[in-house]
Amino acid sequence: MTAETAETAETAETATVTLRPVGPEDDAFLLALYDAARAAELDQVAWPPGQRELFVRMQLDLQTRQYRAAHPDGDFLVVEVDGAPAGRLTLARGDADVRVVDIALLPAHRGAGLGRALLTDVLDGAAASGRTVSLHVEAHNPARRLYERLGFRLVADEGVYLLLEWRAP
Repeated sequence: MTAETAETAETAETATVTLRPVGPEDDAFLLALYDAARAAELDQVAWPPGQRELFVRMQLDLQTRQYRAAHPDGDFLVVEVDGAPAGRLTLARGDADVRVVDIALLPAHRGAGLGRALLTDVLDGAAASGRTVSLHVEAHNPARRLYERLGFRLVADEGVYLLLEWRAP
């Protein structure tokens, strides 16, 4: 598996993981993924019928427009496990840095090594091309522990978000 070329490979769990560009056919999946990523927050609200879905659609549309405007040459990828959508990975490749703009997995695929495998692949590609890797993470996001185990270090505390950076050893 490589985010650089979106090839297919076997993971340690013997699942086939594929990265492919996001397409119009992914709309319903990306909506469900966005809802799942914000479920802890959204589940705390007593939504009138249809309002949660409308809110999630509006937020996803806004996020998508912002990501595409900020990173017009970015890689907007769907992560598939055994042919079924499992997550998304958005990367912005610069001359000196690869920015992990977004990484999100469905709950069923969290904690099983898929995120680590995806990020390790990004790190390997960056190291081979002499680039750093950076990302923003909320200070209390559990994924921060994974990033730190992979060697990301704090570069800037920007309030709600922390800027982390990885450099090849």
